[in-house]
Amino acid sequence: MAAVTAPTVRAGLPGLLRHRALAKLALLALAAAVLVPVVGARWASGSWPDALTVDLSEPLGRASEWIIDNRDSHPLFLYFLGHVSNAVVLCVRAVYLVLLAAGWAGVTAAAALVAWRVAGVRAALGTGLAFLACGLLGMWVPTMQTLALMVVAVLASVVLGALLGLAAGLSDRTYRVLRPVLDTMQVLPAFAYLLPVVLVFGIGVPAAVLATVVYAAPPMARLTALGLRGADPGVLEAVASLGATARQRLVTARLPLARGELLLGLNQTIMMALSMAVIASVIGAGGLGDRVYQALASVDVGAALAAGIPIVLLAVVLDRVTGAAGARLGGDGPENSGRSSALLWGGAAVLAVAVAVAARLAGRREWPEAWAVNIAEPVNRAVDWMTAHLYSGVPYLGGTAHWAGHFTTWVLDPLRSGLQGLPWWSVLFLVATVAWLIGTWRTALTAVLAMAATGVLGVWEPSLDTLSQVLAAVAVTLVLGVATGVAAARSDRVERLLRPVLDVFQTMPQFVYLIPVVALFGVGRAPAVAAAVVYALPAVVRITAQGLRQVDPAALESARSLGATGAQQLRQVQLPLARPALLLAVNQGVVLVLAVVIIGGLVGGGALGYDVVFGLAQGDLATGLVAGVAIVCLGLVLDRVTQPTERRRVKQGA
Repeated sequence: MAAVTAPTVRAGLPGLLRHRALAKLALLALAAAVLVPVVGARWASGSWPDALTVDLSEPLGRASEWIIDNRDSHPLFLYFLGHVSNAVVLCVRAVYLVLLAAGWAGVTAAAALVAWRVAGVRAALGTGLAFLACGLLGMWVPTMQTLALMVVAVLASVVLGALLGLAAGLSDRTYRVLRPVLDTMQVLPAFAYLLPVVLVFGIGVPAAVLATVVYAAPPMARLTALGLRGADPGVLEAVASLGATARQRLVTARLPLARGELLLGLNQTIMMALSMAVIASVIGAGGLGDRVYQALASVDVGAALAAGIPIVLLAVVLDRVTGAAGARLGGDGPENSGRSSALLWGGAAVLAVAVAVAARLAGRREWPEAWAVNIAEPVNRAVDWMTAHLYSGVPYLGGTAHWAGHFTTWVLDPLRSGLQGLPWWSVLFLVATVAWLIGTWRTALTAVLAMAATGVLGVWEPSLDTLSQVLAAVAVTLVLGVATGVAAARSDRVERLLRPVLDVFQTMPQFVYLIPVVALFGVGRAPAVAAAVVYALPAVVRITAQGLRQVDPAALESARSLGATGAQQLRQVQLPLARPALLLAVNQGVVLVLAVVIIGGLVGGGALGYDVVFGLAQGDLATGLVAGVAIVCLGLVLDRVTQPTERRRVKQGA
């Protein structure tokens, strides 16, 4: 028996090592056994060594001073950037004056008629009611200011994004160059865009519009490139065989085939532009965002909510109308002939103009103050009641302030202390281990270099603080999101009840989430985590539910025929088959959480978020830009360790 057992063991060991994950673990264990004693003897402390730190404050400070000193005299500013700034101001002012001239009745009628032609009667009614609600809340003028900025920013973002996407979609070299740039811009938090733009253009509308364009153009560029590169090769070959030129192939085949991606890019650009237009209120964008920001600064929850509701309504309306436009142009909706469509559009335009003229003649161009409803006072009374009865003193529960305090004491503080107490090289080794097990050695190298960059930039401790908040928020988001997504996937009633709630939360700009969080939890790291959880939860729920619902029905039927219970079907069939969707949910949860944890710097989140906000408030390019780059590095690390690479997926499929 022994003679048989020994060869079996010897033969089994290479078999185990041939398993890719076990082989990687064996190599990592060997590397740790060799390197840990050496590195531990050289760098025994947990902090990042000063010898490996690069101080960028001096060169960035000189660059900031040069920009400020030459902003009014250098030819670059006088003959190029100055003209850009003036053009932006003129465009926004022209759109704003047109909206004011049309009056509340004309704007509401025009918006409703456009929604009717694009999305149907229900969308038209919803659009009209949304604009009327903006007036009832006393926010008509700020809404028009935000809408004017949005129109200019979205048009510029779409043009810039489409041109970049066109170049990337038609050229492999351009695609390879643009891809890392777009990846970086997607991870970079919105606040990090503001500081360099403010230095160049100063505080005001031009800086707000251009920051919005830079933030909102990447989705359009990425989806345009995706649509062009994913065009059916058979159709392109057929068009080429007919003797079409490259330009004709683009116009007649590539662009029509990419129509779905182009419209999705437009939708995403609009949503991101609205989100950024609100955040840009910090640098003088005005409008609804400025009202929210000023109310938050004075902890006036009622005033913040009065300005936040129109933002949400605008987001929902724009999302619905552009989504319906995509469905209709994609062939999912009714179509009209060119002549009848032109007549309907002409009739809608005439009707909108007639309504605007009638309101102007009746002296009702501006929204009557008597029609405005003040919700700030009752909301603040409700907040005071919540503070008195929920914030603390709840029998047996303690209240939301106690929950926030306990979460900070028992979760955030130990997690931060644990990460900051680890030797810096052990953190890099842990990142390399996770990234290599999930992806390839290139994935691990990228993650390690990105993590090490936070130390080189001199923000190792704040980066680990931010990482602790992100990890805690992601853990809570995944627990709540996956559980809710499972419930929505297994029950049509739950899915119907959740859909409008998820729609509102998913279209709500990041800034608005801070309003209820401040009211319930005060300020600190726990409220920043709570805002991040609420912001990321809808995406995780939607992706999880969609992934579970798309599991092959035949596999579920087979499991039921074998007598599997509902829990067994979920655990053994649905969750394994929905693994790609679940991994995507994790990845999106990480990206969204990181975005709002940074904005949490406004409500006491500290760490890198505070550095970004401080740099913006003080005009400190070194502090703000270094923190922004560190956030990008953290986002790159988290992206690499939560999303398997395409190469790995292909190998597993093979």
